[in-house]
Amino acid sequence: MYDIIIIGGGAAGMSAAIYAMRGGMKTLLLEKLACGGQAARTYEVDNYPGFSDNPSGPELMKAFENHANKFGVEIKSEAVREIINADGDIKTVKTRRNTYETKTIILATGAGPKKLGVPGEEELAGAGVSYCATCDGAFFKGLDTVVIGGGNTAMEDALYLARFCEHVFIMNRSEKFRASQVLVDKVKSNPKITIYTNMVADSFEGSGRLERVMARNTVTGEKGFINASGVIIAIGITPDNTVAKKCGVELCERGFVKTDMYLAASVKGIFAAGDCRVSPLRQVVTAAADGAVAATSAINYILKG
Repeated sequence: MYDIIIIGGGAAGMSAAIYAMRGGMKTLLLEKLACGGQAARTYEVDNYPGFSDNPSGPELMKAFENHANKFGVEIKSEAVREIINADGDIKTVKTRRNTYETKTIILATGAGPKKLGVPGEEELAGAGVSYCATCDGAFFKGLDTVVIGGGNTAMEDALYLARFCEHVFIMNRSEKFRASQVLVDKVKSNPKITIYTNMVADSFEGSGRLERVMARNTVTGEKGFINASGVIIAIGITPDNTVAKKCGVELCERGFVKTDMYLAASVKGIFAAGDCRVSPLRQVVTAAADGAVAATSAINYILKG
């Protein structure tokens, strides 16, 4: 029997584990892949307080994991399939291999990359079409590459790829960028990056591998293409809330968990933290803060009976 089971090992999950263990709670963290979450796929983090040396995402998340291990948190690599008796005093968490009982649950399941849904995307996935610059960027060394998106991730991906790609093209569907002005200015000042605004990708083409991105101007309707060997799609994220939905946790229209100010979900004894919940900002720093709040709320819930 556990006091708290945390589902997800990203920044939110690790932070929750640290606070739960410091609170004297018997805690289990379940992560279906490797700990680190979305942050572990970021090549450089320059906005996490106290780390002015711009650590890589994997480095920062390893520091999180080491901190959690310092308190002796139990971490298991297992994918959660369902939560049984979610609204009961004792909840059951089932994975493929095991069943665990707990008093509270913290959902820190994070989110995954959103897809465009255009022709050629599925067929060329892994053959030039990617959603992670730090994961697959090395395949495009010395080649022309396209980044689709206008947020912070897209700008960071373009700057990273410009280090070793021949040239990087950014396609943004409007003239406005969601990214911070600091990142936009860095991109605009980089001679190896070209920005196309009011442009969307209609399809990806290639024989076995990506060869070109078919593009369309959203204002004039004019069509064209960009010859490229790689494309990084960075248009946002989709929450990984299948388990939450199955156990009756209320989600917003976009699929994120609804919480109150204490990060309690609609089902008693279940809390949510990080990218999987409704939030105005999704960064490592906010995920870490969420984990601290969710764990503290779970502890209070347990202590109050």
